[in-house]
Amino acid sequence: MIDPPKMVLFDCDGVVVDSEVITNQVFRDDLAGRGLDLRLDQIMELFVGGTMSGAGQEAARLGADIPADWLDIIYPKIYAALEAEVEVVPGIVAVLDRLDARAIPYAMGSNGRVTKMQITLGRTRLLHRFEGRMYSAQDLGAPKPAPDVYLKAAADAGIEPSDCVVIEDSASGAKAAVAAKIRCFGYTADTPADRLAPHCDTVFDDMRDLPDLLGL
Repeated sequence: MIDPPKMVLFDCDGVVVDSEVITNQVFRDDLAGRGLDLRLDQIMELFVGGTMSGAGQEAARLGADIPADWLDIIYPKIYAALEAEVEVVPGIVAVLDRLDARAIPYAMGSNGRVTKMQITLGRTRLLHRFEGRMYSAQDLGAPKPAPDVYLKAAADAGIEPSDCVVIEDSASGAKAAVAAKIRCFGYTADTPADRLAPHCDTVFDDMRDLPDLLGL
């Protein structure tokens, strides 16, 4: 039996809320109207785990007509779609319940804005479980793969990074955990395992398996 961590740090999109397909479909449709018509799987391979500003820059490099105010255009579209459609990742509520039962704290570290986390967690009725423990790498000025967002969450809780575990679904997020010297479990439901495995201590494809993997 492995010893459970003293804290669990969750990515948001694709780990707690099932938002990646919704977000990237909006992104795909927007770019198609700007001269870059890619399949959804191509969009997800290119952009999952990054920031929207970085995605806009890359899309422009690939030929999309991205205006200077593009972020002000795309964010409301994404937020509206998420508020209407997003659901929890199957199995995540049971994970949080098990952590609560063991009095193990947890927090959320995302490349997305706090506003986006509030929308997705609000719709899925998980906001109260992460209230005051949502960290945006954008606010810190250091998006993943920089480790800052996870180091900040651990520091605020007074827990050493080596005593934490990160749950991630993107290579950039897993690299952030590595840089923070935090064990990383890679969730591969929507991400090819070979993209996560080089950066993770273990990979898994069913959130219902996570409590046992964590020793809960």
